[in-house]
Amino acid sequence: MIVKAIKTRPLIPPKDDLLSIIKQSFLKFKLKEKSIIVITSKVVSIWEGKRIKISEVENKDELIKKEADFYIDKDIASKYDVMLTIKNNILIPTSGIDESNANGYYILWPEKPFDAAKEIYEFIKKEFKLKDFGVIISDSHTTPLRTGIMGIGIAYYG
Repeated sequence: MIVKAIKTRPLIPPKDDLLSIIKQSFLKFKLKEKSIIVITSKVVSIWEGKRIKISEVENKDELIKKEADFYIDKDIASKYDVMLTIKNNILIPTSGIDESNANGYYILWPEKPFDAAKEIYEFIKKEFKLKDFGVIISDSHTTPLRTGIMGIGIAYYG
């Protein structure tokens, strides 16, 4: 397996065009059949406009609860000041909400990540004439009671 990072310009909240960035960036990079394209959930969310200005949120914990499918309140379950949640059948802290490098916004998880992966796949298939490849939408993830971060796939297509 050969892993290559494809440098793009940053996607800027509140909303930006991921497909045009893919087109622009992949013109410089020769995509091949059987490639797996991994795209971070944060840029998919920015593409979808899934963000909220930090200044408009009175209580981040309430936003986390609203975004979660299920949650264990941090006052009950954690001495680490993090709310444990399930979102889209994935155990993820804080409903996957991200504020790092987000230009004053909370970036939420994509609305329907499998649909987004399919749309990206269809765009790449048409634009670059590929037939046999895959798209994975990823996110960074922590494991409860463990130190460190790993990447996980939250959706895929192809």
